[in-house]
Amino acid sequence: MNIVSGLVLYSVLWFMTYLVVIPIRLKTQGDVGEVIPGTHAGAPQVHNLRKKAVITTLVAFVIWLVLAAIIISGVISLEAIDRWTASTGWRPAN
Repeated sequence: MNIVSGLVLYSVLWFMTYLVVIPIRLKTQGDVGEVIPGTHAGAPQVHNLRKKAVITTLVAFVIWLVLAAIIISGVISLEAIDRWTASTGWRPAN
């Protein structure tokens, strides 16, 4: 895995993790009972995006370390993935 591949893998993991972390402990205006006129009751009252971005960065880095170690060590090779997909009958579309 080269540097660009590592960065792409990390960015994909970061955004996937961020989309999972965003709704955790989200307090909506409807939950708090203070709906601002003209907004939806499901709009966030307190979102803590900075804290969630830091958590996302740390979690995505740990996941990236595990995946990068697997890829670099060769524990799972492309040939193994090809054999697995062939045994399941899955083939990519042409």
